[in-house]
Amino acid sequence: MRRLLSSFRLKTALLALLLLLFANPSPLRAGEPEWVEVHSPNFSVITDAGEKRGREAALRFEQMRAVFGTLITQAKVSLPVPLQIVAFRNTKELRQVAPLFHGKPTQVAGLFQAGGDRSFIMLDMSDENPWTVVFHEYAHQLMNANLKEACDPWFEEGFAEYFSSIEVDGKQAQVGRVPHEDYLILQQVGMMKVADLFKVQHYSETYNDNGSNRTIFYAEAGMLLHYIYDHQLLPRVAVYFESRYNKQASIEDAMQQAFALTPAQFDRTLRDYVQSRRYRYYAIPAPAQISEKTYTSHALSKSDANAVIADIHLHSLDHHEQAVTEFQDVLKADPNNAAACRGLGYFYMEKQDYSHAAEYFQRASQFDSKDPRVHYYNALLMARQSGFSSTADLPSLTREIETSISLDPNFADSYDLLAFAQTASGDPAKALETMAKAITLDPRNENYRFNLAKIYLANRQVDKARSVLQGLRNASTPGIAASAESALRNMQQVEEEQQPQSNPTALTLVRRGDPEPARSSDTNTPFPAPEPAKWGAPIFIHGILQRVDCSTEPAAQLTVASGSKTLTLKVADTTHVILMGADHFSCSWSNRKVALNYRQNDSGETSVMSLELQ
Repeated sequence: MRRLLSSFRLKTALLALLLLLFANPSPLRAGEPEWVEVHSPNFSVITDAGEKRGREAALRFEQMRAVFGTLITQAKVSLPVPLQIVAFRNTKELRQVAPLFHGKPTQVAGLFQAGGDRSFIMLDMSDENPWTVVFHEYAHQLMNANLKEACDPWFEEGFAEYFSSIEVDGKQAQVGRVPHEDYLILQQVGMMKVADLFKVQHYSETYNDNGSNRTIFYAEAGMLLHYIYDHQLLPRVAVYFESRYNKQASIEDAMQQAFALTPAQFDRTLRDYVQSRRYRYYAIPAPAQISEKTYTSHALSKSDANAVIADIHLHSLDHHEQAVTEFQDVLKADPNNAAACRGLGYFYMEKQDYSHAAEYFQRASQFDSKDPRVHYYNALLMARQSGFSSTADLPSLTREIETSISLDPNFADSYDLLAFAQTASGDPAKALETMAKAITLDPRNENYRFNLAKIYLANRQVDKARSVLQGLRNASTPGIAASAESALRNMQQVEEEQQPQSNPTALTLVRRGDPEPARSSDTNTPFPAPEPAKWGAPIFIHGILQRVDCSTEPAAQLTVASGSKTLTLKVADTTHVILMGADHFSCSWSNRKVALNYRQNDSGETSVMSLELQ
């Protein structure tokens, strides 16, 4: 447990994240739900399952946070994005915010939804033991705050599963017990091949369906992390990721390089481990001086509760559009509802309807002047309108950001925006300090690192800018990777031609959640970005791969017959597309049964994400 995942900076702390106290669920009330908000020192929980259950949920999160901070002194317990916990009284209510797959809500007892300005954890309090979901979802948040890079789903979900069954008594917490149902699932339903487990991505059908495949994936990912921890193999996981992504090895080759096991040997080893039922768990002291007696609570109006649900929908790809109607309905019932005004302002700002955005943000400021997000949005709106080119707006913009930071000093996006304002004001050296703060708060954010490279360039620190950009060539966000590659080419061209660099204050902010980096208005900027096309959700299809056109290598065009349709789909780079059922991409494939995931943007362009030959 004291080993490190060096390439991903996995702290030893992450092996003892959370605490668990078991409680019997209280009976649900009939009729119209009454909402209550519970505030603990570090969390906000809203629930319609009763004040007692809300206090229990807040207590569990405070316990997790305390254990994490006590045992892991170098890890961070403050999150870079505000977290809202919503504890629904039953499954039906949770389903209204669940993500859709093939048009139907996924079946979950709880879920974590990330957002650029706010994240959400949503729970089904009618579940027999919702706290396992609490621990699982909060583990994701802690990983986001402490790891620099994103990891594959098998590792992230396995890590969260590892901590989801913690048991606590009055004196200690037991970390790392294997739930009995995991044994039953893997022994009675079966196990995936480890290589197939490693191939699952967030857009994979296995990860999103409501059937046994996803159940097996979660159980086996958790069991694999138990095996890794018990055998002190965490450093070998670092070798796997290094081989897989930095050296572009296949999954099978990376497995053998990291663990000295062929895929078949790995399958047998994990199966034997599961059947042996021999695992280790660890005892840690229970946190002291945590009591829900100090928490405050108050009744929440129906309008305020509906505004929170609308806010969840606003930050969801599947429910985004319905949020507008929901916010408007809230304002009909409560014209002074600050949260609904803030939400509509955010919606219109993202639609580039700046006049309506300004109107709603102004109303939100009048109704709640202590909301840090409203001050941040006001500053962001000014930045969007002027592009940091208007020096007259900079003092007002800076005041709004500084107010936001004073109200919430852990909100990383405010520092990111402030760094750009400082650069535009002629103080790029100060901007570097501010951007470093944003990255410290949110080390996984690739947009921040891309913005850091811009500010290094404004400081004439070309070598440091180049180093950051080189590290972003393999970014998980395709737009960031493409822009980093383009920026490096342009920097080389500028140096070869010995041309002066463009105006360092002609800056374009890249934010968390942007589908692609925004294009700068300065055509000579060394950071050109692709058009900000909006990509839709992944689409999964079965069909017949009729032919492959590789005339534009490394790209390829696939002609796929699916049902009554014949689709022409693009593979951006045949050396990087995820393949299943084949070791290498072949331009000679024809008349092959396939299953694939692809996206389509608002310009009609397609991009194949994974391809499975069947």
